[in-house]
Amino acid sequence: MTNDLLSLSTNEFIGGIETVAPRFDSASYPQQNLPADDWTLLTKAGVLLPTLPKEFGGRDDHAEMCEVVETLSEWNLPLGMYVTVISAVALRPIVLWAGEEARREVLPAYASGDPMIAGFASTEPGCGSAMSAMTTTFEEVEGGYRIRGRKHWQAFSSSAHWWLVSAKNETRDQREYGYFIVKRSEGFRTLRPYEPLGLKVIDYGLNEIDAVVPRHRRIAADGRTLRPMVEMLMASRAMMAAMGAGFLRRVSREAHAYAERRRIGPGPQSAIRFVRYRLAAIDASYVVCSALNHHLRTALNMKEAMIGAFPAIQAIKTVATERMLSAAHHYQQLVGGEGYRYGSPTNISAQAFLDARVYTIFDGTNDLLSQQLTEYCLARTEGRALSRFLAEWPLTASAVNAHGLDLRFLDRDLRQEHLVLAGRAIAYAFAIGQVMRWAAETGADPRAARTAIEFLKADIAGVANEFELLSAGVLGGHVLN
Repeated sequence: MTNDLLSLSTNEFIGGIETVAPRFDSASYPQQNLPADDWTLLTKAGVLLPTLPKEFGGRDDHAEMCEVVETLSEWNLPLGMYVTVISAVALRPIVLWAGEEARREVLPAYASGDPMIAGFASTEPGCGSAMSAMTTTFEEVEGGYRIRGRKHWQAFSSSAHWWLVSAKNETRDQREYGYFIVKRSEGFRTLRPYEPLGLKVIDYGLNEIDAVVPRHRRIAADGRTLRPMVEMLMASRAMMAAMGAGFLRRVSREAHAYAERRRIGPGPQSAIRFVRYRLAAIDASYVVCSALNHHLRTALNMKEAMIGAFPAIQAIKTVATERMLSAAHHYQQLVGGEGYRYGSPTNISAQAFLDARVYTIFDGTNDLLSQQLTEYCLARTEGRALSRFLAEWPLTASAVNAHGLDLRFLDRDLRQEHLVLAGRAIAYAFAIGQVMRWAAETGADPRAARTAIEFLKADIAGVANEFELLSAGVLGGHVLN
């Protein structure tokens, strides 16, 4: 069956995924960990093949990786994340940087159609985003490396067959980071499962590692800094645009249909003006994610190192996930009480909101990524005001100049709280430029593009207002009695 899939055109291949995806419709699919039989159905449809090199039985196609995730996310957002973690987070570093012996040991099994799962173990109970504080260690031993420590909140904690594990070796004189391919049976065990609020198809937990792995399963990466780990997370952050585009296509479609059929007095709910505003906000979010997904598919490449796209990817992740959550919230508000009902026969808004909620938190919280984006820009201003830099920077210049964006409120001494907010404004300006590019290159409805841009400009104005609140001395910590 796999050989047959390799001979298909892209349209035929994605058509096969589209045939299988409705089986996982979040309106009816059980809210439970994905059974092995269902994962087998998806692997036999080829969901992992675009990630894998042709020499190991794959299709090796960046755009198809995006299309697979977009297609699945329209029917079941958590399933889009399921495939993203395995393909873009766990397998991609092995494809790109593992030695030939390790690649031949691991990758063919994922092209065979067998229900193989791979995960990436980095986050620990004592450290989240500050990975320099990790306590999982590695040391050289006879024949390879011994890895010991605890990790948690790993997707597929109980079910992954192979793991990519981060660890460090620290002495009084130096610190070194390492990345290792570990087979579960070598000493990776789950101590306690976690119960997430959403993303029920994925199993999470607290894991303990005490494993010895052969020398050839260490990933070739610079151990002096955490830059390789940042690179390893670039693809999954960028893939948020594909997930958002698929997810919001459905949210938009279903929100409009619900508002049309629900009667409020003599007319449909959609005749109410503020309802129309909410629908416009949902549609604008869909357009923004579609534009970001266009950038992902045409300007980025998960088949090569992506660290050079760091600022764009930080912006993609923060804006796409905010748009997903915002649209899910608007949808739930439109539905009213039925939007708070588990398994409602009329809508999926409750589950949509629960599933979208975590996206702004995991894979790097949006607050942290926004601060990093600002710091990236400030390090390159070369004495210019930040607003001047953004007016000239290729990632934001088109938006700033075409729409006369006034970003001078950024030209001040930026404390930590300002850095986070400034990153949001920078990301919104980037997104405006991508909506412009998407509209020009795809022939999309210019009215839809204009509306999306107006919402993004309002987001920037909101950041400017938050700056003023901070200037007025409004900072957390006050308790009202």
